[in-house]
Amino acid sequence: MIAATFIARSRYWLVKEYPIKLGHCIYALPEAAIWGRSNPESNSIGNLIIHLAGNVTEWIIGGVGGKSFERTRDQEFAQQTGGSGADLLARLEAVLREADAVLAEVTEADLERTLVVQGRETTVLGAIYHVVEHFAMHTGQIILLTKIYSPGAIHFYDDSAAIARPLWQEGKGLDEPAH
Repeated sequence: MIAATFIARSRYWLVKEYPIKLGHCIYALPEAAIWGRSNPESNSIGNLIIHLAGNVTEWIIGGVGGKSFERTRDQEFAQQTGGSGADLLARLEAVLREADAVLAEVTEADLERTLVVQGRETTVLGAIYHVVEHFAMHTGQIILLTKIYSPGAIHFYDDSAAIARPLWQEGKGLDEPAH
């Protein structure tokens, strides 16, 4: 029961809530903000989306799923251009669909299986947990950058009552603008 819940919640965060919130952000931003950097040491939103796709590919599709992949991690951060926000989201969505298919096949017994990703020994459970946590962190960065570049353009919760009501669910997913 716990294993099934863990896998289901992980799939939910990776293929539903986080991508929908990223879609809201991307469609709220001026295109110039996608590749903008506040300083040379910072990453752009474009870099972060490419990096998320690379991370999911390496840890879930490659690590958990055992599929071959190519990744040049340092290039994810070095890019200065690489497509529109919509293009980046479409590429990320394709990776997430493939990762979701891998996760859909994970069993309780698989969660204990040992694997090595980025030279580190972990388990399937550890790899999934890492990816969800990592995705959450970078989603938060993109939300913050969106609030800086487009003040007032995104609102994920109605806080007018004692319990916050999610607004992000009422918007579009990755395929369509959120407004």
